[in-house]
Amino acid sequence: MKGLLDTPHAGGMSARTRKTIQHLDLRAGMKVLDAGCGPGRLTIPVAQIVGPCGEVTAVDLQEGMLSEAQERAHAAHLTNIRFLLAGIEDGKLESDRFDRAVLITVLGEIPDRDATLNEIFAALKPGGILLVEETIRDPHFQTRNTVTRLAGAAGFSEKEFFGNRFSYTLTLQKPSGT
Repeated sequence: MKGLLDTPHAGGMSARTRKTIQHLDLRAGMKVLDAGCGPGRLTIPVAQIVGPCGEVTAVDLQEGMLSEAQERAHAAHLTNIRFLLAGIEDGKLESDRFDRAVLITVLGEIPDRDATLNEIFAALKPGGILLVEETIRDPHFQTRNTVTRLAGAAGFSEKEFFGNRFSYTLTLQKPSGT
């Protein structure tokens, strides 16, 4: 999926990446979890937006993908990215740490999706946002109904939906009182 999603155009960022970032409503100083970061398609621009007072935690199971993301961060002179070689459901995320989290075409590859969403829920601050993107071109595609059912069981509520049943972005929110 790397080549399918990581196709930059003028300015070094694809239109898809730019649109995803707009849906995150990022601000300087935020802490963001890039769960299943791959080669850093979102990691790098998000780190630039949240700035030196913010932080991105880039998590991936594949050492090669994490290494590529690290090389990109180094080339961009970014020092506000923490890299973590781990599964998202491995219990390595701190509670109430992140303002935003992203899962880009990764949920279907995770054996224990319930544990993953529970861990992300716990890692988000109250009111935090999880953004999930899925495309039918991904062999592990997850339908909107599947994602909302799994996310609802973890405690998330649907905030916004963009796209269609074949390619969509879904934002989910952790309630403010939790």
